[in-house]
Amino acid sequence: MLQFVARRLILLIPVAIGILFVTFAIVRLIPGDPCVAMLGERATPQACNAFKERYGLNDNIAVQFGRYLMNMTQGDFGTSIRFGRPVVDLISERLPMTIELTLFAMLFSTTAGISMGLISALRRNSAADVVTMIWANIGVSMPVFWLGLMLAYIFALVLKGTPFFIPPSGRLTAGLSIIPLAKVWGLNNLTGFGQFFVALLSNSTLINSVVTGNWLMFRDALWHLILPAVAVGTIPLAVIARMTRSSLLEILGQDYIRTARAKGLVERLVIARHAMRNAWIPIVTIIGLETGSLLSGAVLTETVFALPGVGTALVSAILGRDYPVVQGFTIVIAFIFVFVNLIVDLSYAYLDPRIRLD
Repeated sequence: MLQFVARRLILLIPVAIGILFVTFAIVRLIPGDPCVAMLGERATPQACNAFKERYGLNDNIAVQFGRYLMNMTQGDFGTSIRFGRPVVDLISERLPMTIELTLFAMLFSTTAGISMGLISALRRNSAADVVTMIWANIGVSMPVFWLGLMLAYIFALVLKGTPFFIPPSGRLTAGLSIIPLAKVWGLNNLTGFGQFFVALLSNSTLINSVVTGNWLMFRDALWHLILPAVAVGTIPLAVIARMTRSSLLEILGQDYIRTARAKGLVERLVIARHAMRNAWIPIVTIIGLETGSLLSGAVLTETVFALPGVGTALVSAILGRDYPVVQGFTIVIAFIFVFVNLIVDLSYAYLDPRIRLD
């Protein structure tokens, strides 16, 4: 097991370098000039030459790529062309929002999806099975932006003034704000990756509120996450429900399940110890894929609910030809994907002892 983890972590290095190089090439092949995108009518040849010289865009791609790799090893992802701020600061501000949204969306979709899949499989061809699968198909078919708008309309407008009112947008209610944890912990002199991780924790409203004991902000942050988590988690819910149903139905037809029932084992134990234990692998695979996808940013959901997440920041950077921001967010998303896939692979050996990763 340890050898497998070590190999995957070592392979992460060439994967990261390859992703960075491809990103470098693709971003620079996109039509348009970052100087023109930023300066607009003031983009004279002299101004653009000074602009490119300032940000090192006059050098060839190989030189720029090598310089970026050297800076990245020191925790420096460059400076945003558009905002004039370190990319690390932008990532530490945007990534916590996306992580919180993903965790709650996947908690909702996994819990509801597996429950629906179990009900559908155990009551095959019944009314419950038909209703569950119809709902799953509807969930897959509904556009996220439409569902988000409908949820906001119902819970923020129709139910306004009732106990069922839920805030339609934003991360926190006006008047509430986070306290930098660097000040709380007395770590103002941190630099590099240490500063980045402290800022990452600080900008997570849930972690920040727990550390500082601000339970009012904790409840408010959870309250604001309900609608976007349901909106973005509906499609994964439907996919997980359908995968759970098909995987469990296949297992329930195996000989060892009939043998367990013939021996008089309680049906609940047959499902829990025998059927679900073997049905978990495809379900976990889907959960891992959906989690990685959401962590890369939910652009439509973040736009509808006015959430400052990774998706909207990345799209804005691409449209504005903000190379450092695109590269910084891309490498972080790549690391997240590799980490999620590593967790999924490790879970295989736990769920099925026949799998030996070494």
